[in-house]
Amino acid sequence: MFSSQELLRQLLPCTDAPAWWLGLSGGMDSMVLLDALAELRNTHSLPPIKALHIHHGLHVDADLWTEHCEQQCRARGVELVVERVQLALGASIEAQARAARYQAFAAHMGSADCLLLAHHQDDQLETLLFRMLRGTGLRGLAGMPQARPLAQGRLFRPLLGWSRAQLLVWAESRQLCWIEDPANRDERFARTLLRYDLLPCLAKKWPAAPSNLLQLAEHTAEANLILDERAEQDLELARPGVTDPWLRDWQSLDATYVQALSIPRQSNLLRYWCRLNQYAPPPRRQLQAFLGQLAASSTGQPEMRVDDYRLCRSSGRLWLLPDAIARPPVPQTLGTWGDTPLAAGNGRLLIRPAEQGVRWFAGDWHIAYRQGGEQIKLPGRPTQPLKDLLQQAGIPSWLRIRVPLLYCDEQLVSVAGRWNAQEASASGDETAFQITWVPLTD
Repeated sequence: MFSSQELLRQLLPCTDAPAWWLGLSGGMDSMVLLDALAELRNTHSLPPIKALHIHHGLHVDADLWTEHCEQQCRARGVELVVERVQLALGASIEAQARAARYQAFAAHMGSADCLLLAHHQDDQLETLLFRMLRGTGLRGLAGMPQARPLAQGRLFRPLLGWSRAQLLVWAESRQLCWIEDPANRDERFARTLLRYDLLPCLAKKWPAAPSNLLQLAEHTAEANLILDERAEQDLELARPGVTDPWLRDWQSLDATYVQALSIPRQSNLLRYWCRLNQYAPPPRRQLQAFLGQLAASSTGQPEMRVDDYRLCRSSGRLWLLPDAIARPPVPQTLGTWGDTPLAAGNGRLLIRPAEQGVRWFAGDWHIAYRQGGEQIKLPGRPTQPLKDLLQQAGIPSWLRIRVPLLYCDEQLVSVAGRWNAQEASASGDETAFQITWVPLTD
């Protein structure tokens, strides 16, 4: 049976948060959570509670729903923030509305704040069935997690242990008022069919089906935890090996180590690696195709692009790169002889006085990038192609086009401070400057 004291036990992991944000739709479940939190606040020391209502503008009564939330929060002395969102035209209104909600939630949360959502057991069952029908993997079979990171804080679902019927008993005993969203009965939405047709049919024919499905989610969550622990061990063994200052801050793994693993472990490791870096794991078929390309050739450089990132092999390592890396770098003039931010997010050039390095001389100083055919003569060495220098240094192909080249007039003076031309190297009492390229900056 649901009670405020039982709710408090569920909320114990969140009591250290600076603030609790309650996602308040005005529906029965979120009104129960608001009411119970308000009661607990009167008898226990809790973090400050703020409610957040998202106005989607999808229904003619949306303004009335907002007024209802304002009245209910005012009656309980809870601050309410109303966020109005605009949805673009698209095929899935449900998906757009959900994405807009979570963006709004994330925008309001401060560091270490906790967002409380009122999802309950019935919501979990609908989610499980929906994902199963779409062919989900193990991650999806675990259902909605009770807690997960969100923006600067975390999301927490304290009502997952109760059914809608149990929450309804509280709502009616407290004579709560709530909104009935007509969309919940709209048969155009898949969840409506699951809620009112499939789930009741399952429960009628197999009374234990709902509890068995929830138990399946718990077992799957445990299995996922074990898989994550295995992936973390593999990750720790595959990460070392990069000391080059141009490369060590990029996400990479030893390709030889990864390819020595079984295909399922490779897949598990790469999916975990993506999630760890805030990227959605690649679709199963796409990942399988990429792993097949890795296995087909030890020297090839396969690449997989997924939404906002790419995964590729180069110079003996697998690289997890933001999609922005595909944008070509932009040449620019060297306005001042000092630290210089590079255009198109290509890091910075640090240019500072030193005992040895590049000497300044009159001319048109500018920063350019490889076009092909560049050559440079290093001190005491014959002129050689820049391509050979980069290959010998093990610079991966995706980074070579982003290496800043410092020119004075038409003369290549320095390759990002790593290789300086003999004619431009300071000698004797000449003022020298040390040039350092920092490819990644916060």
